[in-house]
Amino acid sequence: MERIVRRICVVLVIDDLAYGGAERQVVELANNLNPARFDAHVCSLSDHVPLSDTLRDAEHRLHTVIRKSRFDFTVVPRLAFLLRTLKADIVHGYLFSAEIICRLAGRIARTSLVIGSERNANRSIRKDHIIGLKLTRRCVDIIVANSNAGAESNRKVFDRPASDYRVVHNGIDAARFKPADARVIRDELAIPTRCPVIGAFANFKKQKNHAMLFRAFRLVLDSVPDARLLLVGEQPVDSRGKLDGYQAQLDRLVDDLGIRHRCMFLGHRGDVEHVYPACNVTVLSSLHEGTPNVLLESMACGVPVVATNVCDNEYIVRDGEVGHLVAVGDEVGMAHRIESLLRNDILRQEMGQKARHWVVEEFSSKRMTDKMEDVYLEFLSKKYK
Repeated sequence: MERIVRRICVVLVIDDLAYGGAERQVVELANNLNPARFDAHVCSLSDHVPLSDTLRDAEHRLHTVIRKSRFDFTVVPRLAFLLRTLKADIVHGYLFSAEIICRLAGRIARTSLVIGSERNANRSIRKDHIIGLKLTRRCVDIIVANSNAGAESNRKVFDRPASDYRVVHNGIDAARFKPADARVIRDELAIPTRCPVIGAFANFKKQKNHAMLFRAFRLVLDSVPDARLLLVGEQPVDSRGKLDGYQAQLDRLVDDLGIRHRCMFLGHRGDVEHVYPACNVTVLSSLHEGTPNVLLESMACGVPVVATNVCDNEYIVRDGEVGHLVAVGDEVGMAHRIESLLRNDILRQEMGQKARHWVVEEFSSKRMTDKMEDVYLEFLSKKYK
């Protein structure tokens, strides 16, 4: 127990620090772990670290152990060397590549606690990923999932006991994401003050199911013809700078549906906390998720949401209180829910206020960090019994 009294060194390892949900959660966790109890570090396996600007004291706490190629196995001993140098008590890997490398490096370095992650649920897992995770299953002590559905689906695939899992939902900075005057961002985007705006904050990946959103928006325009669809997220391009195959399909669908004149593609925005308040409602049409940051961010800004009823969304979005849930593929239902919020200012404002309160209460960065600290201390204590 003596080691638990001193500051506990935690190393959070991830492929890179790009603008993604898991990457933001790593930074939030590192920034909010109690510095009197924990010495938190972040290790990126790439030098692509745009989110490093948001990591406090990054000069001393951000480390890069470059993975030069898919088959660069030297990254394992190099990470193990870093863990020994930092005298890490805990190494916590996020996403597949980083997790496999953490499992191996943690055991080589004899790190006391090796933690894996599950960031999604009910998804198709590549066969080579399943093989890699099964081969290294004895190298990891516990799995922390960001959803109950994720923990359960991972447990079934890898046949691990329920005692090996803990659930810690994502948390967001409620001081950054908060209600704000929409006029500035609407003026910047040339959107009239009274124009109904539907926001969609998601990179253009198959998981996000933009096709469903586009079809629902087509139905919304039939009754709310002046509505706008505001799309924030990266659109993948190939080496020639052209849209990749999936994105090209979506691009054609936008034209086939005749909605391009009402769509605004903003690409990546580093100031999304200012963009959410420009929306009357936001929509997430995903096929699967863990804990979607965008739902929490939108609700924290006082903007109600309409989302597909997948994974833990039923817990995150209290249907009828802070937003609405619809079945995957129910474009008519999604359109109906969007329209009901766009047409009823009082209902929308009431839902937005409840949404803000719910996120502050249950999904703040502090709440997430407190839960993770409890997990760390619980399992580290077991190691020293």
